[in-house]
Amino acid sequence: MTYAKKLTLPATVLTTMMASTAVADPDVLPWSERAIQEDVDIDALAASGRDPLEILLPLGESLFSAKFTTLDGAGRPDATGAIVPTKVRRRSHLAFQRLAGPDANACASCHNEPVTGGAGSFTANVFVSEGFESADFDTIDPQFSNERNTNALQGAGLIELLAREMTAELRAQRKSVLAEARKSGQAEEIDLVSKGVTFGTLTAFPDGTLDVSGLEGIDDDLTLRPFSQKGVFSSLRQFTVNAMNAHHGIQPSERFGSTWTGTDDHDLDGFADEMSPGQISALVAFQATLPAPTRKENLPDVWQEAADKGEKVFADIGCASCHIPALPLDSLVFHDPGPIDTAGTLRQSDMATPLALDLATLDWVQALPRDENGRVLVPLYGDLKRHKIADAANDTFGNELLAQRFVARDVFITAELWGIGSTAPYGHRGDLTTLNEVIRAHGGEATESRKSYETLEEAERQAVIAFLRSLEIAE
Repeated sequence: MTYAKKLTLPATVLTTMMASTAVADPDVLPWSERAIQEDVDIDALAASGRDPLEILLPLGESLFSAKFTTLDGAGRPDATGAIVPTKVRRRSHLAFQRLAGPDANACASCHNEPVTGGAGSFTANVFVSEGFESADFDTIDPQFSNERNTNALQGAGLIELLAREMTAELRAQRKSVLAEARKSGQAEEIDLVSKGVTFGTLTAFPDGTLDVSGLEGIDDDLTLRPFSQKGVFSSLRQFTVNAMNAHHGIQPSERFGSTWTGTDDHDLDGFADEMSPGQISALVAFQATLPAPTRKENLPDVWQEAADKGEKVFADIGCASCHIPALPLDSLVFHDPGPIDTAGTLRQSDMATPLALDLATLDWVQALPRDENGRVLVPLYGDLKRHKIADAANDTFGNELLAQRFVARDVFITAELWGIGSTAPYGHRGDLTTLNEVIRAHGGEATESRKSYETLEEAERQAVIAFLRSLEIAE
């Protein structure tokens, strides 16, 4: 059984969940079966001048691996797994079940290959659907729920920082074209580009209205949402709050507490305020600092030669137009809450000062390459953009029947390929066992690149596989 790690920290920053009493409380004894035992006062931490990572990382790692129990509030008898607090119409007779969740005892139950925070095998698949009225599904039929394989979280902090900077740049371009339209008195159009990635066009009119029909791969609000296979979650904080309810039945107070629901026990399981903002921040810090994937070292000469050739072929056939090898990042300061966190998550306006996690202090970040302007080059092999990757001729990736957050069922965000050599199986459902299969499954906007791959000589195709297999999550 896993327990939260005890930390020796100032009482103003770290507190035990249960108030001390004159009588020994079994919940705070060393053999307690409660996994959530420590909390962090993030307002006090932000004001203390101490490095937040020193405080948050041990607790975040402990919470990520902890096996939650009913003493922590695990299970949600009267709540659904939806991201918006909603009630079930009828209670399930099962406290825990796989199809609608809670479907994991710990975050690390699914995010564990090849290391904690990594991906998951097909047996760790989750079922995602809003489920606004039911928590008692008994079918995997895709008309009721979308089945998804577990994504790796390594490098997630850098991914979110890139998304924040790109969102800010695109919104600045929107502001610019609106000002130009007001000044000229006529419609003005702008090509939206950030870090070399194009997001279509935006047309502004003198009255301040916008024509967003030319946008590509991004929502109308110009917010990049880099998490989940569909690209619908804007931050690790939002992702974490969602997952705690959907997969563990633990309701974070910042969304399910009295401020938004009028009660501190939304799911009526007898446990109030089951996870605090400080504990969510600890989980966010742990995920945000997971080392970025790297490349295999000391490969046999034959493999290294093939990988070098395969990287060039990968670019030549057009794969690198979406799976961009690296994007430049200006700032390594990860603020939590972030600038895009909104209602349902803790917001920057909810704190006197947000936490500032300086990722530049991490050894693995210092080892990343930089461009001529000193910007860190994040080797993600992605573009943080959504694309249509299925069509009538090749609908492997179009097998979902439910749209998610208004994203069409055949549209997915470009998967970051860093670490892909460590994260089989492949595809959003995890039902493709080889890299060759997943490449050949591409349709829609990726059709021409797929066809180019299929027409390669076998040695060249094997070189592409050798290159992709060299991108790993270090153990």
